Amino acid sequence: MTPAIKVAEKHKITFKVHQYKHDKKHASYGLEAAEKMNVDAEQVFKTLVVEVDKQLVVAVLPVTEQLNLKAVASALKGKKAQMADKNDVLRSSGYVLGGVSPLGQKKRLTTLIDSTATDHPDIYVSAGKRGLEIQLKAQDLADILSAEFVALT
Repeated sequence: MTPAIKVAEKHKITFKVHQYKHDKKHASYGLEAAEKMNVDAEQVFKTLVVEVDKQLVVAVLPVTEQLNLKAVASALKGKKAQMADKNDVLRSSGYVLGGVSPLGQKKRLTTLIDSTATDHPDIYVSAGKRGLEIQLKAQDLADILSAEFVALT
């Protein structure tokens, strides 16, 4: 039971946990998740921690896309955005890279979800460790995190 799953249970949302055997040799955690769960990769979302004007924020976007750092900065009315240092990610989230969930992070950060999430009945995000995904409605995720839907790619 990960902190992400505990948060989903606490908020009494409808969700489903999917587990698969993680292959350390796979080039992409997100694409591996889509393949192993046999779901459309556009429904599988990755969680990235970004530093905007020295503040950490979370960006949730499809694993098939690249994050547009300018879009993140603009959405938060910031000047400069860059990927956060992996040690800062571990400290603030409590999760290891490849298993960072937007749910249940040690430190609650401002969260942005790519607007394409609303195109799907359900999306999949990490449940807090490699090989573990949580399926839920994008709006439920946004409600729990007080997140905004914005174009991030």
